[in-house]
Amino acid sequence: MANMKLILTQDVRNLGHKDDVVSVRPGYGRNFLIPQGMAKMATESAMKMLAEDIKQRAFKQDKIKKDAEALATRLDGVSIVIKAKTGTSGKIFGSITPLQVANVLKEKGIEVDRRKIVFSEDPRVLGQYKAIINLHKEVSKDINIEVVAE
Repeated sequence: MANMKLILTQDVRNLGHKDDVVSVRPGYGRNFLIPQGMAKMATESAMKMLAEDIKQRAFKQDKIKKDAEALATRLDGVSIVIKAKTGTSGKIFGSITPLQVANVLKEKGIEVDRRKIVFSEDPRVLGQYKAIINLHKEVSKDINIEVVAE
């Protein structure tokens, strides 16, 4: 019996990733993959649509990456100062959060999603720190943060 060709609509363990064209046994495809919504028949029109989708997605990803690189260029050499309440030993009450960093950047006219900001080490005392801003899976930027007493 010949195998059937399917286009995966999601990642399937031990078989392939979303948008892969796979060849499986007819029973596996008809009775499991298709009813579960994990795959669809690889007809001629479905293959053309898949090729167009992949082309569109590549174009969108390219634009997203270019935007991230432009933002990274704007972040070059940016350093920010954050004021914090401290005790006598210079220890900060509470902590500095990515949201605070995002707000200070916003005041400088640079929009960055707070979820993309991570610290190389948590700011617990006054001093200099680095924040890493992950703008894209291939683009990230370090900025300097100075924590000063309020």
